[in-house]
Amino acid sequence: MNIAFNVNRLAMIGLGVTLKSLLDNCSNPSKINIYILCSDLNIEDKSNIHKLLLTYGLNEVKLIDFDVNEHFGTFSSLQGDLTTYGRLLLQDYVKEDAVLYLDADLVVELDVLTLEGFDFQGKGIAAVDGGKMKDALDHPFLCNEIGLGMDLAVFNAGIILFNLKYWREKDIKNQCLAFGKKYGTKLRSHDQTILNAFFAGNFAFLPLEFNMPWFAQNKRPEAKKVILHFVGSPKPWDVLGKYVHRGFSVWKSYLNADWEKAYYHYNQGEFLRAWHIRRSYARLLLLKMKSKN
Repeated sequence: MNIAFNVNRLAMIGLGVTLKSLLDNCSNPSKINIYILCSDLNIEDKSNIHKLLLTYGLNEVKLIDFDVNEHFGTFSSLQGDLTTYGRLLLQDYVKEDAVLYLDADLVVELDVLTLEGFDFQGKGIAAVDGGKMKDALDHPFLCNEIGLGMDLAVFNAGIILFNLKYWREKDIKNQCLAFGKKYGTKLRSHDQTILNAFFAGNFAFLPLEFNMPWFAQNKRPEAKKVILHFVGSPKPWDVLGKYVHRGFSVWKSYLNADWEKAYYHYNQGEFLRAWHIRRSYARLLLLKMKSKN
């Protein structure tokens, strides 16, 4: 089974926990091929990834460098960064017919091998049903400018099973890049906006447990053996995340000691991110104050 990630240096702290939880809970890691698209990772970062994965007996590990500015330079950025769009390139880097893409802000409690042999039913992707288009942040653009229906099913792009055979046959990658270049400043949810533009209402459904959102202020979702997805900001590892994210202890339980030493500390990049998400911190503070009244 092929599993892909897409990271820059800021995502390394989350990647370690996602990888460890994924493989600790996999029934047969020797069946797993890992592909990691790397944006500005250094030699030490790559060495740390190989060291973390060494004990699992994986079938194959590939670390693939890519230049975000070359491919996505005109697209709207996520807090000044374009790495998130890297998943749109997977048809070029994974030669097999399917790949499970995972964000690096997850705790994977289930066995991903249950998706082996998944039936795409002729669709280009599979994802967890994320509700109706009318409730999506980017629905004004997707409905009013692109012409999509308000009642179409949409999805979160953090966990996607890609039908790469379909993507290559229809050259979806280049269609996505052309769409991004045309509407670069209007991509409110970034690559997720692009993917929903192509596949909203036209994707196969993954079981709900494959993308269980967990917001900082909420209790743990009740379902067991799921993929916990730390959506929104702050994340458990962000500045003050230990105190404000209710999923911190679950996340920390999968943090490898060497990985913690290498990445669980704050530098200029982390503090800059904290500044970018300052409104999220303020919202959490207000919620805490209201809950005490």
